[in-house]
Amino acid sequence: MASSQQGWTPKQNKRFENALAIFDQDTPDRWQKLARAVGGKTVEEVKRHYEKLVEDVKKIEEGHVPLPNYRNVATVGTSTRGYSYMDEER
Repeated sequence: MASSQQGWTPKQNKRFENALAIFDQDTPDRWQKLARAVGGKTVEEVKRHYEKLVEDVKKIEEGHVPLPNYRNVATVGTSTRGYSYMDEER
């Protein structure tokens, strides 16, 4: 499959997150399955994306990244600005 050479779309990120929940680290051919589930990304791109995710989580857990200050939790995911993963469900 050809590489996109571009950033990850919100839809690809959602597919990536869903696939991570299905294919754990003991899954045979995990990286190939993750790349196939995402679509449009190579195995190497998926591995790099995963490594970045792990690093981001580490920074958050260490307190280096402030958590968002949501004013009204009921409106999270319904913003008119940008893309929300909740949009996938609509």
